[in-house]
Amino acid sequence: MEYTAIVERCKDTGLYVGYVPGFAGAHSQGETLDELNRNLKEVTSMLLEDGNPNLETEFVGIQQIAAPQ
Repeated sequence: MEYTAIVERCKDTGLYVGYVPGFAGAHSQGETLDELNRNLKEVTSMLLEDGNPNLETEFVGIQQIAAPQ
């Protein structure tokens, strides 16, 4: 099973922060993208020990929006 993670970078800490939309508890952070990926794999593996999740949402995609000027 594969999941899509949203990844952001915290300006205050410099850490990468990631979460799987709709998958309660599936979030982590790391100093590098590779570390974040390992951490997300670990946390999702632990959560899956309780069985397949009932995802609350489904990732659809991203959109670029322009702020009004």
